[in-house]
Amino acid sequence: MSTRPATAPLLIACALGIEHLALRTGDRGGAGGPVTLLRTGMGPKAAERSVTRRLADPALAGAAVLATGFCAGLAPGMHPGDLVVAEETRDPDGTVPCVETDLLVKELVRAVPGRTVHTGPLTGSDHVVRGHERSDLLATGAIAVDMESAATLLSAVRAGERPVAAVRVVVDAPQHELVRIGTVRGGISAFRVLRSILPAFYEWHRSLLLPRR
Repeated sequence: MSTRPATAPLLIACALGIEHLALRTGDRGGAGGPVTLLRTGMGPKAAERSVTRRLADPALAGAAVLATGFCAGLAPGMHPGDLVVAEETRDPDGTVPCVETDLLVKELVRAVPGRTVHTGPLTGSDHVVRGHERSDLLATGAIAVDMESAATLLSAVRAGERPVAAVRVVVDAPQHELVRIGTVRGGISAFRVLRSILPAFYEWHRSLLLPRR
């Protein structure tokens, strides 16, 4: 039987200012240890640099890492405000399996009742995906795409053994393509959902601190 330290930290990484605002103004109580909220900047390179640099801090040794923010849904029937829990993240540099995804799904359903939660592979891109690119990525088995999650989790596990996860809110879907996040109803819906799901992240983190047999 093993256990992680009772005060093991949690690093929550997002890319955009609007994502950071949603998380910063959400419910910050109930974490199972110290929480660091990191805005990485947009794109995989920015995420890689920022996460690697932040995890070099001895205070974050062994920290659990959760990538979050907005994403583009790939599957028909997805809508803005739906949630995506990654079973794994993938990009050309590698695939990273996520930890305790079933618990995340359960806690997200509790945090935002009525919202659809999708599970499956989350793929990375170095640009905003539009049009036919969606179907090409869907054909690989991925259910959603964003620019930072894969780079964030790959950088995290390269920096040391740790639990990782990725949870994204759909802001852009095949039948609901958006031009600018903050100016349309779908973007507002996704913002509100992202602002509401911190308690689910904390429950996931707290579960990691429990003894394992």
